[in-house]
Amino acid sequence: MRAVAQDRFGGTDRLHLTDRPDPEPGRGEVLVRVAAAGLDRGTVHVMTGRPLLARLGLGLRRPRFPVPGRDLCGTVVALGPGVTGVEVGDRVVGTADGSCAELAVVPVPRLAAAPRTLTDEEAAALPVSGLTALQALRAAGVGPGQRVLVVGASGGVGTYAVQLAVAAGARVTGVCSRAKAELVRGLGAAHVVAYEEADVDAEGVRYDAVLDIGGHRSLRTLRAVLAPRGTLVVVGSEAPGRWLGGLERSVGAALLSPFVRQRLVMHVSRERAADLAELVGLVDAGAVRPVLDHVVPLDGVARALDHVAAGRARGKVVVRVDGRSDRAGSAAAAVSEGGGPGWPSASPRP
Repeated sequence: MRAVAQDRFGGTDRLHLTDRPDPEPGRGEVLVRVAAAGLDRGTVHVMTGRPLLARLGLGLRRPRFPVPGRDLCGTVVALGPGVTGVEVGDRVVGTADGSCAELAVVPVPRLAAAPRTLTDEEAAALPVSGLTALQALRAAGVGPGQRVLVVGASGGVGTYAVQLAVAAGARVTGVCSRAKAELVRGLGAAHVVAYEEADVDAEGVRYDAVLDIGGHRSLRTLRAVLAPRGTLVVVGSEAPGRWLGGLERSVGAALLSPFVRQRLVMHVSRERAADLAELVGLVDAGAVRPVLDHVVPLDGVARALDHVAAGRARGKVVVRVDGRSDRAGSAAAAVSEGGGPGWPSASPRP
């Protein structure tokens, strides 16, 4: 099979298109012919092996997962021993330990039927970022009538978080760059703060929930705009740091939480089939839809990851693995093909 791979940690210059042996599914796994794969900042961390603390799971010297990518949409072509509830020929979404390949093994607990209303490219943008947003909002207890602040509202996780919070009946304020403000308004945000012009306290209100997905603001700053009994969920940060890379804010939130009235949560996303099926249901009900920045061919992965790492993506970047889309839809009209002069040049800050 064709796949993008790397033999050492590093930048996109370590990636190459190669032929690899076809994988075989083990017990409780299925083999998926990948139609499309999603890319995000997590893919960048796996590629670079940064922060260094992550190498405890990614491999100390060489990548444990040599093929980048985790999100995928495709068709089941083989079943491993003990698999039930899934059939050969099923169109599915899920997460694999390397989705930028023509074939990928997926554990059944990380798999769901693909949304009926999405193209392969759109569906491939759903699992990791969509699950992170869904679980973060659940951790914050977001419900009708609440005021919710989403910091980093234009990225892969943020675009889902805004839509899901609106669908839950919340009034959402999104923080993003000025260039991406219209995108966030279009997702349903009642108010948008452009960080070049103002900071998170621009509305002069206290929020019931704050989702910190991007930026490097201190816990003090975020708590200042949080209601006395509100919840701050720290999803992540791209702060500099060789060893922790911003993780210290998440850990700091968890350690501080028992000593303050506000609830401070260090969020760790989990790839669960039940949550993925719930997310698919919300998509098919029209409550949420993926935002695609670019769709690129398999040989465009390196350029696409440079784009993601620079913080320029609006929503998700997707790789068309099989060279075509087997379902007509809106993706082609909504995004540009990667690698051309149309790539956006938004500010690198979320």
